[in-house]
Amino acid sequence: MIIGRQSYIFAAVMKNIRNFCIIAHIDHGKSTLADRLLEFTKTIGVRDMMNQVLDDMDLEREKGITIKSHAIQINYPYNGEEYILNLIDTPGHVDFSYEVSRALAACEGALLLVDASQGIQAQTISNLYLAIDNDLEIIPVINKVDMDGAMIPEVTDQIVELIGCKETDIILASGKTGIGIENILKAIIERIPAPKGNEEAPLQALVFDSVFNSFRGIIVYYRIFNGVIKKGDKIKFIATGAEYEAQEVGVLKLTMTPKAEMKVGDVGYVITGIKTAKDIKVGDTITLASNPGKMIHGFEEVKPMVFAGIFPVNTDEFEELRDCMEKLQLNDASLTFELETSQALGFGFRCGFLGLLHMEIIQERLEREFNQTVITTVPNVSFIAFTSKGDRIDVNNPTQMPDPTRLDRIEEPFIKAQIITMPEYIGNIMTLCLGKRGILINQSYLTPTRVELVFEMPLTEIVFDFYDKLKSSTRGYASFDYSPIGYREADIVKMDILLNGDKVDALSALIHRSRAQDFGRRLCEKLKELLPKQQFQIAIQAALGAKVIARETISALRKDVTAKCYGGDISRKRKLLEKQKEGKKRMRQIGNVEVPQEAFLAVLKLD
Repeated sequence: MIIGRQSYIFAAVMKNIRNFCIIAHIDHGKSTLADRLLEFTKTIGVRDMMNQVLDDMDLEREKGITIKSHAIQINYPYNGEEYILNLIDTPGHVDFSYEVSRALAACEGALLLVDASQGIQAQTISNLYLAIDNDLEIIPVINKVDMDGAMIPEVTDQIVELIGCKETDIILASGKTGIGIENILKAIIERIPAPKGNEEAPLQALVFDSVFNSFRGIIVYYRIFNGVIKKGDKIKFIATGAEYEAQEVGVLKLTMTPKAEMKVGDVGYVITGIKTAKDIKVGDTITLASNPGKMIHGFEEVKPMVFAGIFPVNTDEFEELRDCMEKLQLNDASLTFELETSQALGFGFRCGFLGLLHMEIIQERLEREFNQTVITTVPNVSFIAFTSKGDRIDVNNPTQMPDPTRLDRIEEPFIKAQIITMPEYIGNIMTLCLGKRGILINQSYLTPTRVELVFEMPLTEIVFDFYDKLKSSTRGYASFDYSPIGYREADIVKMDILLNGDKVDALSALIHRSRAQDFGRRLCEKLKELLPKQQFQIAIQAALGAKVIARETISALRKDVTAKCYGGDISRKRKLLEKQKEGKKRMRQIGNVEVPQEAFLAVLKLD
């Protein structure tokens, strides 16, 4: 009997199914451990094996991070019985915590992975709390135990203190060399409970992901909580009310493997030939049209943290960009977008992202997967403005900011930032966070060599370069995680950038008044470097309303109009120079200043 062959089909009883995921901080070895589990159970043949086998995007391989949740079925014999293990691999970066929450909703257990050389990091803790909220069975695993810098006793103490388990419950493993893989599989079968549910009840299947396939339409991934789904069934998506025929159902091996029916507890896919993106919502419930069940609750809606405009470089490509955004949203449910127009850039979309890395990934995916060249405007967070009449306005874009004469107050989002680091870097972190208008709430030592700092900070201050600065000021020995804590009143102003007196709305920014002058001055200096010279003078100004707070001037390209004069009277040269002066004045009135894409990105890279 060979496990892992597609021809090998086996009918699993529900008590032999285990649904689990792997949670960890970024770079603690989730994808490598998943590779070893697949290799050890012969789910993947030697020919198909490669590093990060579940990460199927080029971007994931290049950056060495997981961006998407991936599901795969593993068959494993244990004590004379065959078990089906459904693994859902999750990302570790703070920007992709929404992917993690979706994976956890489809599981009964989780492997909590901690790097033996780095110990518990901020993201480990926040993902652990997500898992505990979902009542998951936690299996602690210390990874990379074969490394020279492994601190196994210290990390063991950290885990025992954090989750209150026994030392004997912790499994020592190495994703690289394969140490402890058998113990992990044994623990998954013995400790994680089998799925509960009733095969006779109406169908309830949670949609935890979807992808777009240009030949077969939208492929939906789900986990069945009650009932059975068969090929040819008429299914209904409860949230959208759309009804389709299940043309194919099956399980997710390395490729999709069709089956006649999927039962309660199974994780699999369904192909219905859906072509319209709006009919599918991640977090929706699939049921049968003939015998509908109820919606599965407890799945949270995504909350975007950072907003930016995405515009096509050629305005004719707007409709094409809209199609691409809808297809991308299927594959990444945390992306939100709505229509927006800009005087400088024409029609585009105001998009909501979970963070700056998420924004960068979306831009890259649009260019690579859909061949779209786009311009991204300055990212900002969402503010709440209250007018003097008492109206509330959500401000996701500087152009939505009401006139200062009508404005009563404005509130900005605050976050609770949790930073874990070594004691020698406390001073650097204090300087950085207090400089970003942070308030120190708590400082506690987890162990003699690890300290946790908790700050309350405005989200605006961490949107741009906070993560990079934190890493450089602690030599990479700091981990960072945050959660929103609501809105607070703040002195926020709208800063406009003017080129020769014309506002460039795509470069406008909402900023705290105390930082406006410094930010405006640096932005003007940066634009002076980046804007190409014209044959007329360009004035770059930063202004708060009618008050100019910073200015730089790009001098005109000088064409030598007197080159053709050799000898002769000086009045001849003067006449030519006067004519040139008049021409420059006229050119300045009608001249257009092209703003290159680098100028929009420059705002992110201000030191």
